[in-house]
Amino acid sequence: MSEQPVITPEVLVPRLGEQLVNMGLLTASQLEQALKHQQRQAAEGKPASLLGQTLVELGFLDRPTLDRAVTEQIIQLRSALEDANRHLEARVKQRTAELQEALRKLSELSELKANFMANVSHELRTPLTHVRGYVELMTSESLGPLTEEQKRALQVSLRSVHRLQNLIDDLILFSQAAQGEMSLQLGPVNLNQLAGLAIDHAQSKANEREITLAFRVAPTLQLVRGDFEKLRWVISQLLDNAIKFTEPGGSVMLVMDVENEIARVTVRDTGIGIKPERMAEVFEPFHQLDGSSTRRYGGTGLGLALVRQIIEAHGSIVSLNSEPGDGTTVSFPLMFFTEDVHDGKTA
Repeated sequence: MSEQPVITPEVLVPRLGEQLVNMGLLTASQLEQALKHQQRQAAEGKPASLLGQTLVELGFLDRPTLDRAVTEQIIQLRSALEDANRHLEARVKQRTAELQEALRKLSELSELKANFMANVSHELRTPLTHVRGYVELMTSESLGPLTEEQKRALQVSLRSVHRLQNLIDDLILFSQAAQGEMSLQLGPVNLNQLAGLAIDHAQSKANEREITLAFRVAPTLQLVRGDFEKLRWVISQLLDNAIKFTEPGGSVMLVMDVENEIARVTVRDTGIGIKPERMAEVFEPFHQLDGSSTRRYGGTGLGLALVRQIIEAHGSIVSLNSEPGDGTTVSFPLMFFTEDVHDGKTA
């Protein structure tokens, strides 16, 4: 076992020679002689001695004087270190307080934004309901006969009203989720029935874009535990998103499968895909991968953000796989419904 080196007080004082010169206990010439003496010892292969020991051996200082000087320097260094620590602690407390204040303001801004969205969305919903009602009345010719050109114009208006209604509903749903007010009405859900409704809803959009829309349901699929309306919204949103980003002639597939006694819902398309480094961005609210003023695809950027929030509220997780030019696959698992599991309204 090797012998541990002895640590003397002298080792704890940096640049001891300069300190001794500044204290007037040593001249610069004497320090230079001592350093040269150490160099000669090293050149002759002799064990190197510490500077203080060399100064004592050369008779420039006596041991008591050296010890007092070293002790005084150690005390000064300790005092300086304590002052530095006190200043550092004060700075850390100040910075922590600044960060807490910034976090508080950010939280307030987030709450204001959510409240603003909720209020504006609700205010927009009432007049839009009147507009939609009268447009539907005119389209059905309840208020009088229409020419073919007038019918086409009203149909375009009605589609725009429906789209605006969906955007407002998305904003309200997002503001509720942001404020922790989104609730789930949990119960048994028939995914086969839900898939049929979602496909019927998306079929006209697929036809308009000349996209093949299909779905497959596993014969062993059972009822799952979930909120029927919100799961229908999720699947419809995923289908709409897949259709929007798929070129004419492509296809979108909805699959209801069973994996390891768990249902898995999958929407797969042959669309434009997503770059790997940008996949995480698609779940950010109000975010569009193409944020330019000339972007091809519309929308608020809330769809997938809400999808993730709703699926996570079901105790599940959304998986996303995509390759640029090779389509996108979005899927999530759902637990089968069992009678012994408590179901009802959850926040």
